[in-house]
Amino acid sequence: MMASRPAFETALARLGILKTLEAFDPHVAGTLPLGIDIPGSDIDILCHAPAPDRFASLLWRTYAGFTDFSLRQWRGNGRPIITTFEAEGWPFEIFGSPQPVAEQLGWRHFKVERRLLAQGNSAFRDKVMALRHVGAKTEPAFAQVLGLEGDPYQALLDLEILDDAGLRKRLAAAGYLGGASLRAH
Repeated sequence: MMASRPAFETALARLGILKTLEAFDPHVAGTLPLGIDIPGSDIDILCHAPAPDRFASLLWRTYAGFTDFSLRQWRGNGRPIITTFEAEGWPFEIFGSPQPVAEQLGWRHFKVERRLLAQGNSAFRDKVMALRHVGAKTEPAFAQVLGLEGDPYQALLDLEILDDAGLRKRLAAAGYLGGASLRAH
């Protein structure tokens, strides 16, 4: 599956998936656009789907014939729809929620992670990647590297209110601001 596949942007373009989903405000999120993907990372697309039946119908009509197609709906939390399949050598996951994308937890985590990666040094990225390579999920890896306590998903959301100076202060406290790590690893 992963031997020779196109770049994720090429896969998206070949499928025309963003055009297909344009009525649902699709946003590509997750590890691939952050550049912290590992083998097996999927292409995550977040959508605003206030009409879940219409969204599910489009997904079913368009992607049901693809390898490993699955469409399911959560029972709680706004009853989002999750569709997975493989195409162009990539696993895809499409998440559609009645919440606008900007309010979805996945998008909010993505934005904080993007800002942290932009402010942090290469040692910060390297440490997150090292944890990802040994099986850590993205948010727990970020939280561990930053020394955040408690639920890693909530701890990252707590950082979204900080401006860039506040994020730099948090990164500096963890030893990941500037040209090199301040901590011995």
